[in-house]
Amino acid sequence: MSLLEAIILGIVQGLTEFLPVSSSGHLELGKAILGDTSLPQESMMFTVVVHFATALATLVVYKSEVRRIALGLWQRKNNDEFRFSVKILLSMIPAAVIGLLFADEIENLFDRQILLVGLMLWVTGLLLMIADRSKNTSKDVSFFHAAIIGVSQAIAILPGISRSGATISTSVLLGVDRSKAASFSFLMVVPLILGKIAKDLMDGGIHINEDQLGVLIAGFIAAFLTGMLACQWMIKLVRNAQLVYFSYYCFVIGTLAITYHVL
Repeated sequence: MSLLEAIILGIVQGLTEFLPVSSSGHLELGKAILGDTSLPQESMMFTVVVHFATALATLVVYKSEVRRIALGLWQRKNNDEFRFSVKILLSMIPAAVIGLLFADEIENLFDRQILLVGLMLWVTGLLLMIADRSKNTSKDVSFFHAAIIGVSQAIAILPGISRSGATISTSVLLGVDRSKAASFSFLMVVPLILGKIAKDLMDGGIHINEDQLGVLIAGFIAAFLTGMLACQWMIKLVRNAQLVYFSYYCFVIGTLAITYHVL
């Protein structure tokens, strides 16, 4: 992977992380189109790094909410801040368990599995279309909601299943306010990404070749800067726009991915 390709893929990650169109799926499509020949471990490493970059962008944009979560965990009082923090932690359990038990299998999924991405984009599109027809409500995220949304996030580990699309759609189908659903969706993934990085560092699972370092840095910077800009206006788009338009996009890109694989 060249520096230019890394920058392009970083921009793709920054733009698609905050829309329900599967950033991981777009990364895999981008790698295939650009002719990336990285080993599965290197390909997965790049994916983790650019996701880490957009997680940091989320922390900056949602700094007040992050302080709320940290304060709740620190004080451990039975107040709104503590309950919100517990909901975030509860939501990350399913994905964390899946990630620990099936780490190798998940890594192999991020090796230009274009047909899988195309099919899962169709699944994402169908989910968004169903959620779009749900009635708007003003419910907050409950503990039960957090657990169910966490399961949808675990399923969204599959490339092509949009994490934000799955979690926001699940929230909407459960009757959660769309604005609150978007905020919860973007915040709940941050601990998972940071935890993944910490675990790999402690286990010695992060091995970066010197030739790969420049590519990772370029991808990280591109994803972080793009994510910083995109997060501030795309979050509003996710909150206010109808999900059905994103479903149409997923159908088109999914069809193109399947066609690309067949041809």
